[in-house]
Amino acid sequence: MPEADEREEKQFHPEIRTTPPTFFLKGASGYDWGMRNRLARIFDPESGHTVMLAFDHGYFQGPTSGLERIDLNILPIAGDADALMLTRGVLRSTIPADYQHGIVMRASGGPSVLKELSDERLALDIEDAARMNVHAVAVQVFVGGEHETQSVENMTRLIDAGYRVGIPVLGVTAVGKELTRDARYLSLATRICAELGAQLVKTYYVEEGFERVTAGCPVPIVMAGGKKLPELDALTMAWKAMDQGAAGVDMGRNIFQSPSPTAMIQAVRQVVHDGARPADAYELYRELSEKPGGRAP
Repeated sequence: MPEADEREEKQFHPEIRTTPPTFFLKGASGYDWGMRNRLARIFDPESGHTVMLAFDHGYFQGPTSGLERIDLNILPIAGDADALMLTRGVLRSTIPADYQHGIVMRASGGPSVLKELSDERLALDIEDAARMNVHAVAVQVFVGGEHETQSVENMTRLIDAGYRVGIPVLGVTAVGKELTRDARYLSLATRICAELGAQLVKTYYVEEGFERVTAGCPVPIVMAGGKKLPELDALTMAWKAMDQGAAGVDMGRNIFQSPSPTAMIQAVRQVVHDGARPADAYELYRELSEKPGGRAP
């Protein structure tokens, strides 16, 4: 039997009032501990921001340029990302089990580029996501698209399942060729995702009114990188998005299709976490891209 605690002078400090715990992410203070812990693996608690590296493109378009060999193209820069955006097949086949950063897993799919992309279904069981210890699951939402209701139902079913096991859901606002990419539309799409329970939302940057998109969404918005841009343009877009309220960026082609992916992801980090101006981040990119391995010595 353990010995009795006979100390009479105990240190309860009644003069110090208990402070309720807070959480650094927008809209997340009321979540369960496990869900907040997972979000803290995706977002840096010091800056409150994230650099996500997206390379889930193969789930609908096969071996995308720059992703022909994920073990050769992505693994060397995976440690520079705060979180990886990927599929379960790639996680199991290619990502080392000792990887310590965030994992955001694609949970919807179905049609390929040969079919109507909005006709998606859930393609991941939440128990399998929990088995793989992922930190969020992602689903496309086609607001205004042909299969809008179906994609919204995919998201809400995934949110319900995520709450059961403490896994957040990233709602991805998909923009088809027939939909207008402007602040009015993105405000509608991101707000719908958040209102229906998504804990974070991924959307595109627009030059006019992006600050209204982020202000009107009660959960963090992560900017989608989109098509490949010249490096300075991509860094400028990231800076503008962060300056106008984004909580991070999820870049794919603008990193892994860059001439120096290692230098580019470090330049993006400077913008997202340190607030570096685009010109300064681009100068860093140029300096690092000239060094062996694209890194500072």
